Amino acid sequence: MTPLRLGYLYGIGAYLLWGFFPLYFKLLRPTGPLEILAHRIVWSVLFVALLLGALRNVGFLRALLRRRWAVAGIVAAAALIAVNWGTYIYGVSSNRVVETALGYFINPLVVVLLGVTVLRERLRPAQWVALGIGGSAVAVLAVDYGRLPWLALTLAFSFAGYGLIKKRLGLPAAEGLFVESAVLALPALGYLAWLSRHAGLTFGHVSAGHTALLVLAGAATAIPLLLFAGAANRLPLTGLGMIQYLAPILQLACGVLIFHEPMPPARLAGFALVWLALIVFTADAVNQSRRTRRTHTRRTATETPVPTP
Repeated sequence: MTPLRLGYLYGIGAYLLWGFFPLYFKLLRPTGPLEILAHRIVWSVLFVALLLGALRNVGFLRALLRRRWAVAGIVAAAALIAVNWGTYIYGVSSNRVVETALGYFINPLVVVLLGVTVLRERLRPAQWVALGIGGSAVAVLAVDYGRLPWLALTLAFSFAGYGLIKKRLGLPAAEGLFVESAVLALPALGYLAWLSRHAGLTFGHVSAGHTALLVLAGAATAIPLLLFAGAANRLPLTGLGMIQYLAPILQLACGVLIFHEPMPPARLAGFALVWLALIVFTADAVNQSRRTRRTHTRRTATETPVPTP
């Protein structure tokens, strides 16, 4: 199997798992969102620690701790991913799966916005058009909801900020997840201990299957991230960008078709504007990638020395 095909298999596997996350988190009822988040953090640490131990890759911690700026970045990334995970779990638990899907649909547009405001990048005209359409979509959805879609915006901005920090840090997927989860592990364990003392802990008190599902939250968190890392190492950015919409499409389908959340005409119009913005954004990215390849090919051909007889 070629690396490209393997990359697509890894990527589709990751986004399929993320797309069906609402079904998994619904199975964890009656556990509350904060307890689910705490279990997700704790079991992620244990799962990835076992994985790194099996791979005998534990020496990276010593080198990492010597880089103070990297430690500060990891703490910031951990805080953002905790906000993202907690918001998503809350959205699913409160029957707002459609709004969580919206957050991941608009995430690419927020990434572009952060590029302008934080990295001072210059946008191409098509990217400005996509941002304008995306802003109009948020306005339409705010009118429909009677408020800003804060849950979707929180998901989009927290994940975009997390991605920005992760790009700067350059940590591999497993090592990065381990350190981020380890930063959050003590607060998570403290919260679980507090719940246990106040008779609010559901872990071990519902059923054996429910307890097993909470334990598996660590593997459910780590496996798609590892698959995504495998895809990112093998696929061009345009290929990865095209399949990233698979997860929110599946989440939207779960919300509307399985959980029967409402989709009135105004909300559908807002989503249609988001999709239009993403079409403009993706088409521009594909065209830019093709132009870059053509320029590189011409430059290589020009710089290649012509053999003399």
